[in-house]
Amino acid sequence: MLTRKIKLWDINAHITCRLCNGYLIDATTVTECLHTFCRSCLVKYLEENNTCPTCRIVIHQSHPLQYIGHDRTMQDIVYKLVPGLQEAEMKKQREFYHKLGMEVPGDIKGETCSTKQHLDAHRNGETKPDENSNKETSEEKQEEDNDYHRSDEQVSICLECNSSKLRGLKRKWIRCSAQATVLHLKKFIAKKLNLSSFNELDILCNEEILGKDHTLKFVVVTRWRFKKAPLLLHYRPKMDLL
Repeated sequence: MLTRKIKLWDINAHITCRLCNGYLIDATTVTECLHTFCRSCLVKYLEENNTCPTCRIVIHQSHPLQYIGHDRTMQDIVYKLVPGLQEAEMKKQREFYHKLGMEVPGDIKGETCSTKQHLDAHRNGETKPDENSNKETSEEKQEEDNDYHRSDEQVSICLECNSSKLRGLKRKWIRCSAQATVLHLKKFIAKKLNLSSFNELDILCNEEILGKDHTLKFVVVTRWRFKKAPLLLHYRPKMDLL
């Protein structure tokens, strides 16, 4: 089987952000045209614009942030292709939390330790590639079965109903992974209220409708950064936007 080596330079255009010209970090894709950017770059851009930075197509006239989503697959590809990028990003995040005097989230700690152990094992020749791969797969599966994202950074939330057409939750205070999305919350509320479909709900923060693909970490950083916990969210029956 013939193989051909490809230089990173040749594919840079496909894994860099058009707005900052750096490698994609927290890759986020516009659902209308599928162009991808760093999440922070795109959110900042959409504060004053409603078009895609690349093709200029209108994302949405009034709520463009609802039509972008985290692209986990693309981010995984970037981290695999660019040596040291993920480690450098984790280091920057740790330094950011230390500078603010905040505790480093569990997901950043865990990811850093896992990466370091993996590299050390290869350098020391302690494990063979196949054995290491099988071991990692087994460990990942075990973590998925037993951890339930408890080691992730956690977010405290208060879910309030602001409509007379729906009832309030008996337990409106919840704590969950920062990687959970607004869609997860919709499904949770729909199940608790015995609704026929989670698509019947809108979830709002500061009276702004949140996109279903927004992670809770993203919501906290962009809409609740300087406010005290818990993150206050409201839910109501879905309203169609014109």
